[in-house]
Amino acid sequence: MEIYLLRHGIAEDAHPGMSDFDRPLTPKGVRKLGEVLNRAAESGVQPSVILSSPLVRAVETAGVAARRLSYKQQVLTTDALVPGSRPEKVWDEIRVHRDARQLLLVGHEPLMSAVYAFLLHSPELTVHVRKGSLGRIDMESLGAQPRGVLRWLLTADLIG
Repeated sequence: MEIYLLRHGIAEDAHPGMSDFDRPLTPKGVRKLGEVLNRAAESGVQPSVILSSPLVRAVETAGVAARRLSYKQQVLTTDALVPGSRPEKVWDEIRVHRDARQLLLVGHEPLMSAVYAFLLHSPELTVHVRKGSLGRIDMESLGAQPRGVLRWLLTADLIG
């Protein structure tokens, strides 16, 4: 299975009275995200399933990904990808979708960097996961303990 980890794009700062849950992407966030996802599409990324945090900026990011990657199914939301979640919950969710050839996960920091370390079976690993970045980890099996291989990590800064 190919697992793609996509951190949400640049979002608006919270306004007075605005919940963190409701912060939308900025136009710049959508543009930079599009650059990364266009490159991913050119590289053959075609997710079988897209899972997203239910927070607005993640759902909007997943929508941009769905459009750019020609994904025709419904984006699924899961609390396993909310900011305060744990990598073990994400792993459980991944295993629910074990038949997917390419699984795209859309989430937040600090969870995403912890998921990289967990999937790579390297708890001490530190990964700087920038907004709008997309990484690929290949999993040979979906047993109790993940042992993935990092194939690449792409940011908009590397493209433009």
